[in-house]
Amino acid sequence: MDTKAFLGVEPKGIHSATNGQWSMVVRTGLVTGGNFLWGGCGLAAAVAAIEELSGRTCVWATAQYLSYARTGETMDIDITLAVVGHQITQARAVCHVGDREILTVNAAVGERPFDYAHSFVKMPDVPPPSALKQREHRTDVSNTIHEKMEERFVIGRELEELDETPNDGRTLMWARIPEVIDGVDTATLAVLGDFVPMGVGQALGIRGGGNSLDNTLRVVRLVPTKWVLLDIHIQGVERGFGHGTVNMFAEDGTFLATASQSCIARMWKEPK
Repeated sequence: MDTKAFLGVEPKGIHSATNGQWSMVVRTGLVTGGNFLWGGCGLAAAVAAIEELSGRTCVWATAQYLSYARTGETMDIDITLAVVGHQITQARAVCHVGDREILTVNAAVGERPFDYAHSFVKMPDVPPPSALKQREHRTDVSNTIHEKMEERFVIGRELEELDETPNDGRTLMWARIPEVIDGVDTATLAVLGDFVPMGVGQALGIRGGGNSLDNTLRVVRLVPTKWVLLDIHIQGVERGFGHGTVNMFAEDGTFLATASQSCIARMWKEPK
């Protein structure tokens, strides 16, 4: 299964070479504990549709989250290729449920010949996923996105260690989506890159996190890998908002992509 199949993104109508519509049902396994679409899945769906219509691979994509798509709703994804150049296409997507706009995405896709290439961000020296245990969650993850993921802390605090003491803002975690067996693509990285809100709770040492306001993904290089190392850095939490970045690496050390987010900082609603 590839990521597009995992998300359930299907073409609804190709209107022209530069316009088309896709759709996806917000089903269990793609949602948060609050029963609304995981933000990274929304960005991933839009990017997958843009790549399909353009026939080009994502360079960067940014999403602004406006509302929530609830479990069971159908989200339509309207794609416009605004500028189609010889090597680069500039595109946008409007994702909506009926007349309710959920998120907007702008992206550039393409490939250019260039004689030089180098990654200046190096993967930290960490244990392999097989040497680490599964991350514990505060509630049952059944029917949520976390049921579909495996997450293993390298640097991270378990629930009983969240003592309201801030750390250096860094969380390191291996993650993967076992059902996606055709290799990591742009959409996979969009899903896995949506962990800044979790990093906010880890950084502050609180039983909390947040809701994403945005998500920007910048893709460096794609290589086959089952696991992705997420190196999460929270830069600051002020005025009720958290800001952070995530560097993503393949198991062989290849720097895959970087993502950045701002989120509304929130405490968890503890189960009664």
